[in-house]
Amino acid sequence: MYHAQVDIEPLRTKYLALASVLNERARRIWAAAEAKEAGRGGITLVARATGISYSTIVRGLKELESEEGAPPDRVRRAGGGRKKSLQKDPTLAGDLESLVEPAISGDPQSALRWTSRSVRTLSRALRGMGHAASHQLVAELLCSAGYSLQSNRKGREGPNHPDRDKQFRYINRRVRAFQAEKQPVISVDTKKKELVGDFKNAGKQWRPKNSPHLVRVHDFIIPENGKAIPYGVYDMTRNAGWVSVGIDHDTASFAVRTIGRWWRKMGRPAYPQATSLLIAADAGGSNGSRVRLWKWELQRLATRTGLSITVCHFPPGTSKWNKIEHRLFSYISTNWRGQPLTTLAVIVSLIASTTTAAGLRVRSELDTGRYPDGQTVSDEQLFEVSLRRHRFHGDWNYTIRPRKSLK
Repeated sequence: MYHAQVDIEPLRTKYLALASVLNERARRIWAAAEAKEAGRGGITLVARATGISYSTIVRGLKELESEEGAPPDRVRRAGGGRKKSLQKDPTLAGDLESLVEPAISGDPQSALRWTSRSVRTLSRALRGMGHAASHQLVAELLCSAGYSLQSNRKGREGPNHPDRDKQFRYINRRVRAFQAEKQPVISVDTKKKELVGDFKNAGKQWRPKNSPHLVRVHDFIIPENGKAIPYGVYDMTRNAGWVSVGIDHDTASFAVRTIGRWWRKMGRPAYPQATSLLIAADAGGSNGSRVRLWKWELQRLATRTGLSITVCHFPPGTSKWNKIEHRLFSYISTNWRGQPLTTLAVIVSLIASTTTAAGLRVRSELDTGRYPDGQTVSDEQLFEVSLRRHRFHGDWNYTIRPRKSLK
C-alpha cells in the first residue's frame, strides 16, 4: 500500500492540465503509465490523485503489457463499454412517450396528463412501471427523441377575417384624412387590471445592494384595496396620453367617461376648432363594436360636446396593432417595472410620470365613480342613437352625430 504522506498534488495538477484533451482510452493508458513509473503503490497513488478507478488503471496496465485492447483508432474494444439503456430495456422509450404524450398513446386519462411533467416526475412514473430510469436518463432520452424545454408562445390570432387588411387600410385612410383637417384622432383601450398592494411587479430597478422590495408571496386580492382599472386615450397626432384609473368595473360607461375627461382636460384645449373626433378601438371589450352601451354613451358624449364622433374598430384578434398598446401602455409598464403598486396614488403617479425620448406626455387621474356591470340599452334607446354606418363594413366603421336631446 502506498503511504498517505506522499504528495499527490503534482500528479493531480498534471492530470487536470491534460484531462480536457484526453479521451477515455488515452486517460486509461496515461494513468497506467504514471502508475507503472511510480512503482509499488502507484495504482493507489494515481487513483487518489485523479479520481480514475483502480480497475480502470489495472486495465490500462494490461493493455500496456500486451497487444490486446482496442486498435489505435478506437477508444474501446468492439462491443466494450456499458450497454445502452434502450438495448437492455426495449420498452423504455415507448413507455416514456406514452407518459409525455398520453393523447397520442390513446390514454387521455393518464395520471400525468394534468401534472407538471418534469424529468423527475417522469422518472418516478417509469420506476413505477418497472423501469430503472434516473432523471438524467429521462432528460437524455427526451433530447434524443427530439423534445426540448419550451415555454408557451403567443402566435395564434384565430382565423383571419377576409377583410382584415382592407380594414387596416381603411383605418389608415381615415386617420390621414382627419389629421389633414386638423381634427383629433385617438386610440383607446383598457390596460391590464392591476392588484393594489405590496405585490410583486415584473422587472427590476436600481436599489441599494441587498435591499429589494419585500412583497407578498401570494397574489391574492386585498379586498379593501381592490383592483386598479387603467383606461387609456392616446392622441395619435400629438403623442400625448390620458389614463383614468378606475376602481369599479370596466364598462362602456367608464370608457366613454374617460374619453370625455380627456376631451375636457387635453383634447379641447389642443383642438379648439374641432368639429369631429376619430376613435380607433378594438372590436371587443368595453368599447366593442357590438356593445350597445358603448354606442349609447358615445351618443351622449357627442350631444354634450357637439362633436361628430367616428369610430373605426380593428378586426377581431388584432388588438396588438392598436397604437395605444405600443405607444403608451408599453412605456407605462416599463416605467413601473419592479415597483410594487402599493396604492392607487402610486399607480396614478407612476403613469403620469411616464415619458419617452420621442416626447410622450401622459396625464392621469383617479376615477372613483361607480359603473355598475350588466347595464342594458333598450331597443328604444338604441333607436335614438344618430348612427350612420359607413359603406365599408358598417359593423366596424360608423359615425355618431350630436342630437338636440336624448330621453
